[in-house]
Amino acid sequence: MMKWVLFIPELYYVLFGLVFFILSLSKNASSKRLHGIAMTLAGVGVLVTVFCARQTGMVFFDAYRVDLFSQTFKLLLSLGTFWVISSCNELKGIDERQHPEFYFLISICTLGMMMLVSAVELLTIYVAIELSSYTLFLLVPMRRNADVYAETGIKYFMVGVTASAFMIFGISLIFGMAHTTYVTDILRVLPGVIHEPAAIAGLVLALCGFFFKQALFPFHSWAPDVYQGAANQVTTFIATASKMAAAAMVIRFVGFSGGESEVLVNVLMTLSILSMTFGNLVAIIQKDIKRLLAYSSIAHAGYMLVGILSMSERGFASAIYYALAYLVMNYAVFMVIMKIADDGHNLQIKELAGLHKRSPLLAMTLMMGLFGLAGIPPTVGFTGKFLVFAAALEKGYLALVVIGMVNATISLYYYLIVIKAAYLLEPVRPYPAIRIDAWTRSMSLALVGLSVYLGIFPDKFVALTEAAARSLPY
Repeated sequence: MMKWVLFIPELYYVLFGLVFFILSLSKNASSKRLHGIAMTLAGVGVLVTVFCARQTGMVFFDAYRVDLFSQTFKLLLSLGTFWVISSCNELKGIDERQHPEFYFLISICTLGMMMLVSAVELLTIYVAIELSSYTLFLLVPMRRNADVYAETGIKYFMVGVTASAFMIFGISLIFGMAHTTYVTDILRVLPGVIHEPAAIAGLVLALCGFFFKQALFPFHSWAPDVYQGAANQVTTFIATASKMAAAAMVIRFVGFSGGESEVLVNVLMTLSILSMTFGNLVAIIQKDIKRLLAYSSIAHAGYMLVGILSMSERGFASAIYYALAYLVMNYAVFMVIMKIADDGHNLQIKELAGLHKRSPLLAMTLMMGLFGLAGIPPTVGFTGKFLVFAAALEKGYLALVVIGMVNATISLYYYLIVIKAAYLLEPVRPYPAIRIDAWTRSMSLALVGLSVYLGIFPDKFVALTEAAARSLPY
């Protein structure tokens, strides 16, 4: 087999981006036609990643690794991109003249994240994360009334480049200790020097770039403002697809240490506890649902880290499963938000009042998504939390698991506030009817069914995540 075949998913998204780069030069393309093209290309992208799922090998002078771990995350990324684009049929939050650029940047960001999950050389990783980050920096201020949200884009950019600076400094420290930028070589050298302050500092600083993308405390400050300031579709993309790539690379980087450094474990444990606690406590007082979900994402980054810091095959597998669960749960909630606020405005929790009468199907989808985020059985969110907590208990992190369970209980409060608004409150003024097309109806039923099915019958998917974790070279 020729080695370029291993790069097919990435080459496909290069073609995807090229199509919309050409379309952006035209002034005649209608929004409906652009959405149809984007949806078709994104759907084919999912099929391409499925077709390439079993490929393995090394390319680009062994700087790029194709294995089950990377291909699993590429499938999640393509699926998340397809779901987001499927919800862009009414892209009213973004000026119509910028629709081709919107799809172009989405495709290039997906390309960058796919490269990120396969990169096994430090400079390649850095270039990939910058490619995905800078496209998001351009997407966030791409909204009607951009002047109102200009501060959001500037803040996101400034925090992002700061995290990037920390990351490149950490990479330089790792290189100084290991005398190589290849992950496989670092794995042989780093366990012997992991007790050196420079090695620990290098790993922690290098992780800053991924912690920023995950919105892990204390790299979270951008998340609430960006979630609120970006267009609803852009926020959905950041909250779903981009979190997959960050989770993949945190798993790779944490695996560098081999679990040998007690200092690193304590740092990660502290960040996990702070993220869970801060995110859940601040989410309680939010009135804007996108800000609430931003703080929720900070808490969920902490939950995911519980599984990752176990630094075992089961821990990494549980984190991969949690990433899949988070994609399903979060997209279900954001799809409802996009349909209710179809004119692109920011949705307040009080605007959900009477939703069960306006659209019973959307109300049920919202409820199941929030139940999953809260970890209520039999949803996929419950199974995800159970797996990460079980992996932590195997390593003896009882206190961490107890803190995680307490935080999961706290999160019930603000998720139930949203469900209460949808089912128990009456609107103070009449809201317009919600138009539900056949695609949205099908997606709602599919997401509800998938959430319950993955929660009750997780065996096949757990086996897949365990196989993906075994493919890691640790």
